[in-house]
Amino acid sequence: MPESISTKTLRSTLTIIMGGGRGTRLFPLTHRRSKPAVPLGGKYRLVDIPISNCINSGLRQVYVLTQFNTESLHRHIGDTYKFDPFSRDFVHILAAQQTPGHDEWYQGTADAVRQNLSYFSEKPYQYFLILSGDQLYRMDYRTLIKQHRETGADVTIATTPVNREAARSFGIMQTADDGRITRFCEKPGSNDALLDELRISPAGLRRAGLPEDGEHFEASMGIYLFNRAALKKCLDNDLKDFGGDIIPQSIQTDKVYSFVFKDYWEDIGTIGAFFEANLGLTKVVPSFNFFDAENPIYSRARFLPASKINQAVVEESLISDGCIITNATIRRSIVGLRSVIEGGCEIIDSVIMGADYYEKTQVLDDGSVLKEPIRIGHNTRIRRAIIDKNARIGSHVVIDPGDRVNADIEPYCHIRDGVAVVPKSANIPDGTVI
Repeated sequence: MPESISTKTLRSTLTIIMGGGRGTRLFPLTHRRSKPAVPLGGKYRLVDIPISNCINSGLRQVYVLTQFNTESLHRHIGDTYKFDPFSRDFVHILAAQQTPGHDEWYQGTADAVRQNLSYFSEKPYQYFLILSGDQLYRMDYRTLIKQHRETGADVTIATTPVNREAARSFGIMQTADDGRITRFCEKPGSNDALLDELRISPAGLRRAGLPEDGEHFEASMGIYLFNRAALKKCLDNDLKDFGGDIIPQSIQTDKVYSFVFKDYWEDIGTIGAFFEANLGLTKVVPSFNFFDAENPIYSRARFLPASKINQAVVEESLISDGCIITNATIRRSIVGLRSVIEGGCEIIDSVIMGADYYEKTQVLDDGSVLKEPIRIGHNTRIRRAIIDKNARIGSHVVIDPGDRVNADIEPYCHIRDGVAVVPKSANIPDGTVI
């Protein structure tokens, strides 16, 4: 535990995880589920990342705010995060609701916290840590709390160093040499003159422990730590979002500091980002390490058999529990829970999300087949694709986006960011070529 961070301080910190909006940029993965409920890495969900970071950091009082397509997220959290009933630890869901004094749904991140502020204020929490539910990273939040206390900050914002090209699409902070934020600019875009003003100074590079011979910018990670009084003050208005509304105003009136985070971090906001983050896990030395014994990523416990692999070729891939793979070739891919992959299949650079249950072929009395089981059929070729859960892929099917960037092949597939995405519970007949 970082020096000077006591158990009392951790107990006086409440974590609030934002359950995300409609997630339109992750469509069709978010057609039937919220962003934090999207499967990740074969056996996890995105929301497992911030909750696990909290547990590993000793922060065990967590609210998750939800609104859109919440059923699978609620079920996952309810089935997964159960603490000792005699402790004060919890992971609770606060779904958007209409009340006598407020009949609107959440209008943004700040509005979501504002609508629930009465719940958060019932206990004497001194610090409020606000997190996103759709990012991939591993952080010890105790180091963030430690800096927050040492600087006497009202608000601390976690930032990550990015290069000029990446800075164009992030909220960029400008800081003084002591780390206090003096300016915020939302997505500078092609304004290079503005970017020249926002880059980290040599003194700032030294403070953050970054190489002084490079050009860096401090991008907001959407992670905020507020003092109790500062949060109430910041929300005493009608502003809707933290990033675009609350933070720029706070910089003018409060002591707002930057906490520079230099390890791996990925915002899972688009199909392209989600796809690359998943495939990055298949590398020999992945950028994000799920094999960290001291800081595990938690998820729902499932009682599945070990995967059965019959004469398959598997290279740089992750195979989850309960799979049956027969005479297939799998390269640089993730195979999710309960996947059944039949003979002659070739799966390259793809994410197979698996299934929620096993299925047998359903045959009627006259011998006709009512429904094929959830599987990937014989001699099917899949490249650069995401196959969502419970999809039935027939035999001799070809799924390959080729050089297409965005397209809709109804009802079988949507191509986004050059990746073919087969929706949840889709049924692709034998011989289909996409």
